[in-house]
Amino acid sequence: RQVADGVAALLDHAKGRGVPLALEALHPMYAANRSCISTVKQALDMCEAIAPDSPAALGVAIDIYHCWWDPDVYAQIARAGASKRILGFHLSDWLRDTQDLLVDRGMMGDGVADLPRLRRAVEQAGYAGPHEVEIFSRDNWWKQDEEVVIRTCAERLQTVC
Repeated sequence: RQVADGVAALLDHAKGRGVPLALEALHPMYAANRSCISTVKQALDMCEAIAPDSPAALGVAIDIYHCWWDPDVYAQIARAGASKRILGFHLSDWLRDTQDLLVDRGMMGDGVADLPRLRRAVEQAGYAGPHEVEIFSRDNWWKQDEEVVIRTCAERLQTVC
């Protein structure tokens, strides 16, 4: 309830400045200290309760790292698309043997998420905005040469996702 009240309080301010708000479900591993929204369904339910007639003002960001595991994710992506509430799309991969839950995200194709199917679902739901790559990788990708990382991201976006 506190999060919903806070979002509702910010919504008019954001609308007045033409800034949409996107709720992002975070993996349940973060429920104790970062977010009480763990699924796309929960995020959409909150959006619809707060702003039922304002999908352009309050929607969701679909982050593969946080939602790949959810057996209901494809139905919820379709629901978000039908209501025009997908405002962002974040790509990375979940490593099978992740070493750090915050800063050990995999490059697309290095993990277990079904990236092609998830990307297709988001695009078929009508999302045509930016695809944001979020590789939080303290012990791997952050240590590599920037050119290698950018080249790998570009290649993986074309061949893996």
